[in-house]
Amino acid sequence: MADFALDVSMLRHTMDDMNDTSMDKQPFQTEVRQLLDIVIHAFYSDREVFIRELVSNASDACEKLRLKQLTEPKIYQPERELRLSITTDEEKRTLTIADAGIGMTRDEIVEYLGTIAHSGTKKFLEMAKEGQSGPQDLIGQFGVGFYSVFMAADEVEVTSRSWQPEAHAVRWVSDGQEGYSLTEAPEDTPRGTSIVIRLKEDAADFARQNRVRYIVEKYSNFVSFPIDFNGEHLNTVQAIWMKHKKDVTTEEYNAFYHFIAHTDSDPMSYMHFSADAPLVLNSVLFVPAENPEGMGFGRSEPEVSLYCHKVLIDSKPEHLLPEWLRFLVGVVDSDDLPLNISREMLQDHSLLRKISGIITKRFIKHLEELAKSDVDKYESFWRQYRRYIKEGVVTSWEHKEALGNLLRFESTFTEPGKLTSFADYIGRMKENQKDIYVLFGASREQLEHSPYLDALKLRGFEVAFFTDGGDQFVVDSLMKVQEKELKNISRANLELPPLEDQPDSLGLDDEQAKQLTAWLAETFKEKISRVTTGDRVTGAPAIALQAENDVSPEVKAYLKAMGQQIPETHPEIVLNPSHTIVQKLAAMHKDNPELAKLLAEQVVGTSLLLAGMLDDPSSLATTSNQLLEKLLNKS
Repeated sequence: MADFALDVSMLRHTMDDMNDTSMDKQPFQTEVRQLLDIVIHAFYSDREVFIRELVSNASDACEKLRLKQLTEPKIYQPERELRLSITTDEEKRTLTIADAGIGMTRDEIVEYLGTIAHSGTKKFLEMAKEGQSGPQDLIGQFGVGFYSVFMAADEVEVTSRSWQPEAHAVRWVSDGQEGYSLTEAPEDTPRGTSIVIRLKEDAADFARQNRVRYIVEKYSNFVSFPIDFNGEHLNTVQAIWMKHKKDVTTEEYNAFYHFIAHTDSDPMSYMHFSADAPLVLNSVLFVPAENPEGMGFGRSEPEVSLYCHKVLIDSKPEHLLPEWLRFLVGVVDSDDLPLNISREMLQDHSLLRKISGIITKRFIKHLEELAKSDVDKYESFWRQYRRYIKEGVVTSWEHKEALGNLLRFESTFTEPGKLTSFADYIGRMKENQKDIYVLFGASREQLEHSPYLDALKLRGFEVAFFTDGGDQFVVDSLMKVQEKELKNISRANLELPPLEDQPDSLGLDDEQAKQLTAWLAETFKEKISRVTTGDRVTGAPAIALQAENDVSPEVKAYLKAMGQQIPETHPEIVLNPSHTIVQKLAAMHKDNPELAKLLAEQVVGTSLLLAGMLDDPSSLATTSNQLLEKLLNKS
């Protein structure tokens, strides 16, 4: 490392040291001058990206030499280690970026830095005039990315010595205005390229050690070769997503997670994924041990960064993953990204959607495998992150079926606190059961006392409990699982098979039932749409059911919170003809209509209250007091 730093220092000459007699002054091509004006004044949104571009160039120069060593028997300075060096000098206002890579000959410097040649400049300018984004850019290619240095530089000095043994070292100097000068560099110039950037006054910040270190770690921490930063080895964390997962230990995954998540805690779970088709993708994604949104920190921002060839493109790319996966932390790297020339904007958003689809499907599969292989860990994940999965059911139409299989819940067949799945539920379904039955409420304790369960218990059917806010939207979006429809048992249109042991008498004869239901329907015609008797309720006097086209209480509450108009509801009342109160009411509504009305108001109001459909609960208290007073006076 010390020898490499010494080599770099030898390359940092000033213009006064040059031999003016050997200087070759060349003008830039017209297209290059046009490009420089665009890059310097309009193209990049952030000056700091020039450091990313130059580090990428340096890394690629080392990679090119590594490949050259496989085929060429003679390499200049073959013992020279492939690495990068970055040096800041705040006092002199300079930044130096050097590599021990392939280097350039005099002709190559002219070709790459002074003409349109391989840089794609001419094509880029043509497309820019037509209002299009630039052509696909290769990470590390000398050309347009190199010109970004003039956003911050008063003058740039490039000294390079090619890998070819017979080549001569050359120095290229330009202020980014009209042209450049070429001179021979000393013969003892080491192989590779050194770029000395003399910064503008308003860009002096890029000579500060802390500022440059932050930029290099942000964009280029995972390049393939060591980076010496002011004598310190900087990039000690490897790009593990580019390795085969069998070659990465749990300790390495944890260390990588600590680095990118800026935490000391280990992740709850991780997924390492690679694909060659239909796109080349390498990714490692982590599930944090704690849900930050659950800790009261507000809505999380995406923490999955987008890389290309191990160089950061965007730390928070929009639409890389769906919103419901915003809890993930990690990296997605693709060789197939068609970037514009500044690497700041993806040209092909459809490709980004393809990447999103591939990663999303693979992560869902990861959760499916986790649920099978480690039930306890998956339940821990579910308790932390279930709201995200449910959000995915509602918002990701193409993934809702797979996400539905990941849902967990308690039911009438599980012990309190124990979770089950739709797959397990379906496996327990009775032969005469065609649907999956669900019930919504604030807690299991509340639901266990719900009168809606009566008819299902009589038939031995399991009911799934959903107790989170928003669960109604989830179930309505899901609609069915494995072709089994999800049925809310508080709905009036619920169809149940007949009871095997139907009682001979339901407590009221047909005429009594007809008269009572007609009287109640007329008495409460402003509140309810229909009154019937039946076996939907066995423990309580009555239950209130949601009419087929009515919005649920949860949807009503949501609309009210949003300040939107709440549509009218038309609940139906089902009486339990075997219940003593109903039988007394059938006899009383003719003999003592005043007391019967108070009793009926109590029965109907209580059923509406339990169903969440009573608009004014205080009215029930008034009715209760009046009823008690009547009964006490009578006694």
